[in-house]
Amino acid sequence: MAKTLITYFSRTGNTRQIAEAIEAAVPGNKECRPLAEIESVEGYDLLFVGFPVQTHSIPHRVEQFLKTIPRGKNIALFSTHGSLTGGRLSREALEHAASLVSSARLLGTFSCRGKVSQEALEVLSRSPEHKAWSEMAGSARTHPDEHDSKEAAAFARWVLTLAAG
Repeated sequence: MAKTLITYFSRTGNTRQIAEAIEAAVPGNKECRPLAEIESVEGYDLLFVGFPVQTHSIPHRVEQFLKTIPRGKNIALFSTHGSLTGGRLSREALEHAASLVSSARLLGTFSCRGKVSQEALEVLSRSPEHKAWSEMAGSARTHPDEHDSKEAAAFARWVLTLAAG
């Protein structure tokens, strides 16, 4: 029986929430655990790896983890971000993550908005170069929402069909 790992890095709970939605959509033999608890991906047939977009990229801890993914391993990436869906920064972060697992079998990527902490918004709003972004990111305060979770579950089911084929 195939074994699936859903792992994530999350500070505010956004990425954890999406990981849990993916977990609920994956039947059978699975584990959902924070990235800090993962020592090895050996024994897993499929990996879902999630992260928040931070400082326009992926967190260093996630970057280091992705570099250890073995050649040919089935993997799907997911992220949460304060940007508008489809925005340049969130796309670039996923593209960077994908480049780190280029020897693996990348089955897909998913991203959705997530609330940004009030402290981060306040700090960024004081910086002229980040003021417009912080105003836009404030509109993500209700995310991830039920729709985002349903979309993540649909993504997980789609990835499962690709992994099986």
